[in-house]
Amino acid sequence: MSASLKLLLATFFLLLNCDSLMGDDQHQEISLWPEGAVPDEPDNIEQRKKPTTVDSVGKMRIAYVDRPTLTVYKAPKQKANGTGVIICPGGGYNILAWTHEGVEIAQWLNSIGVSAFILKYRVPRRDPDQPHALPLQDAQRAIRIVRSNAKEWNVDPKRIGLLGFSAGGHLTVMSGSHYEKKTYSRIDERDDFDARPDFLIPIYPAYLGDKVKKDKLSDLVVINKKTPPTFIAITHDDGDRAYYSALLYAALKKNNVVGEIHIYSKGGHGYGLRKSNNPVHTWPDRCRDWLNSMGYLDKKSK
Repeated sequence: MSASLKLLLATFFLLLNCDSLMGDDQHQEISLWPEGAVPDEPDNIEQRKKPTTVDSVGKMRIAYVDRPTLTVYKAPKQKANGTGVIICPGGGYNILAWTHEGVEIAQWLNSIGVSAFILKYRVPRRDPDQPHALPLQDAQRAIRIVRSNAKEWNVDPKRIGLLGFSAGGHLTVMSGSHYEKKTYSRIDERDDFDARPDFLIPIYPAYLGDKVKKDKLSDLVVINKKTPPTFIAITHDDGDRAYYSALLYAALKKNNVVGEIHIYSKGGHGYGLRKSNNPVHTWPDRCRDWLNSMGYLDKKSK
């Protein structure tokens, strides 16, 4: 075989292999709503449009979303256990911390066999009094879409949870509180699926407290015996968020809902998976342990 033919064949097989790898690594982004069917959008929202930014260390912040999407990160076939998690990045309902509270979290979940779906929900705030209202529509629709595509995406429709940070943690709790609420009119057959998450993972959740009665949870936080099992991680030095996270856990306990909370001494807010000298950087290990104890890391039976 001539050297040129060997080179040609080597190049062919390399490209073939690259295409195969790309097929595994490509992350499908799908629209939540049909064209023109995004519910309750104000007419003048485009006037508030701002650009997406990337900082010096590569962290992307999305400042405007009027077409919500899900980005699919399927777990590797050899690791996939059938559990799926919808990720809600934080950002005060004004931006989405896309990289460190979205993409990096999806990659971590994939590493433990969990398929991930990053929710690009609507920002900035449409309603200053209830900034979660339209994102909750997006979250409910996302849960239903994942359930409706469970077979295609190799997830168990009874093992679909939400994981969110800060405002995304609040959206996670809202999704577990109001899954029975009809937040939008039926669009298509996917809306016939249940919007109840099977478990919740709010990480340094924000906005859980009552604005007037500072010693209680907001009335929007509805905890009862049907609330999904919940894992919470927070730090003591994260302002009043630690206090309200503790109240959230107490409400879970009062209603006999399976829950786990980790309150670390130091770490502040917005750290994602960032390594530090503080024990809070181990929260993903504790979360993995909890998921394992709940049976969510066991491979689903065929």
